[in-house]
Amino acid sequence: MRSTAHILVVNGTKVRRPVFILGSPHSGADLLARAVKRSAGFHLTMGRPGVLRVTYAFARRPSIATGRGRGAARVLRDAYAEAWQISARACAQCPDMCREAAGLPPAAGGGPAADDGPCVAPRDVDRFADASPDLIYSADVLLDAFPDAQLLQVIRDGRDVVADMLADERCLAWFKPGLANLDEVFPNPFLGVEDAADRARWPRAAPAVKCALRWRGSVRLSARLRAQTPEEQLLTVRFEDLVRRPRRIAEAVSEYLGASISTGVLTGLVRRGASAPDDRRVGVWRERLTPRQLTQVERVAGTELGRLGYGTAAAG
Repeated sequence: MRSTAHILVVNGTKVRRPVFILGSPHSGADLLARAVKRSAGFHLTMGRPGVLRVTYAFARRPSIATGRGRGAARVLRDAYAEAWQISARACAQCPDMCREAAGLPPAAGGGPAADDGPCVAPRDVDRFADASPDLIYSADVLLDAFPDAQLLQVIRDGRDVVADMLADERCLAWFKPGLANLDEVFPNPFLGVEDAADRARWPRAAPAVKCALRWRGSVRLSARLRAQTPEEQLLTVRFEDLVRRPRRIAEAVSEYLGASISTGVLTGLVRRGASAPDDRRVGVWRERLTPRQLTQVERVAGTELGRLGYGTAAAG
């Protein structure tokens, strides 16, 4: 049962129907986040330190969230009350991913910078949003903290996700012995390790297997979320549709949110990205996964690939 309604006021504005964008690593959720961030009326954050501390605590140790009941929702709500503040001091905490989403250059020297000032004026904001990494693992707490929240989740072909994860040192870092907390947390949704067979294979598993487990775990969480969440509070977008039909997706997202998401902005983001970075292309796994890696991914996640309509190489 969800929490009762609450009142949270940020910058003099009541937080109503906040938007949270979810997806596995390299799902393409950041593309949708950039379009929302650059749309009138929205203040979207990504990766604010206070939010990350809370969401990664819940993601890596789910018992922290489930054991504290409404206390977990209060902690998360407090984190957003701070993260959504709009001021030069608050925005100095923005990481590069958040600045880039707003169309700003990375901070000089790789650190925070407040010299540019906020990317939005408080008087222009009537909706709040967040697209921090790995929010999918805190979805239940998000809905407890904000019962009227609207969730946007992005699903992408797991083979493309794995191809991009393998090239991302930040993703691979979670698999290091010092960070992989399987001895303390099992089953482990964050790592996608759900049963004894997964646990037994983990120590010797290849990176592609571990990436596939994370994707499989993420989309299983997405499926459960879909089954448990009212239709008016969850919209699922496929990355492939986002890239191939950005106008249609912008219209669908606008209708769902009851707010205008710029078709031109989303189309421009897709076009600029589709010609260069691999994480903006469809079917990149065909070029970047070795036959062995492809076999590993499909053995781990073939059922989910088929259920989502992506099929497998073996199936043609």
